Amino acid sequence: MTRPEGLRIVLAEDSAILRDGLAGLLTENGHEVVAMVGDATNLDDIVATHNPDVAVVDVRMPPSFTDEGLLAAIELRRKFPMTGVLVFSQWVETRYATELLAGGASGVGYLLKDRVADVREFIDALTRVATGGTALDPEVVSQLMGASRQQDALTRLTPREREVLELMAQGLTNNAIASALTVTERAVEKHIGNIFTKLDLPPSDTHHRRVLAVLRLRG
Repeated sequence: MTRPEGLRIVLAEDSAILRDGLAGLLTENGHEVVAMVGDATNLDDIVATHNPDVAVVDVRMPPSFTDEGLLAAIELRRKFPMTGVLVFSQWVETRYATELLAGGASGVGYLLKDRVADVREFIDALTRVATGGTALDPEVVSQLMGASRQQDALTRLTPREREVLELMAQGLTNNAIASALTVTERAVEKHIGNIFTKLDLPPSDTHHRRVLAVLRLRG
């Protein structure tokens, strides 16, 4: 697990204004931006050189502004499993988002720029990803679930279990889920147990069942 303070960060963002703005905010909050790039062409080489705790990557980058960033993020996950990857974009690309998450549950995030309410929310999500956690925007989760071919799995869940599953995918603890839904933590534990059972996810020491529950619904 990486340190929660003083993170080393690589930024891959084609907008110079947003790139510089993010770098300034991260620096003000005690983190170090070790490299910034405007495209994803050599992102893996840059990560290999600087060995950051986390890389923040946009989806649509030069030259075609389609999915270069997300494909680069997938490659980072494959080559550098100990480096957190936070996709930060205006767009949800469900096909490649599921591939990004399918590589494993730890140290990955996907946030939408227009839905990040404040700087602290972004910093908290970035720190969570850098320390091996997960940070998924609810809209990303919703679209992934909507794109699923495994509709039978969805139909087995109650509306409350679906709510719990979406909050789990955002990286919330049981206590945080309980607060968000105004229920007891024991009730949350029961819902999560039901989710694992209905999605055929047995206990495992090597897999993060909380996110595998979402990945089981992927298209």
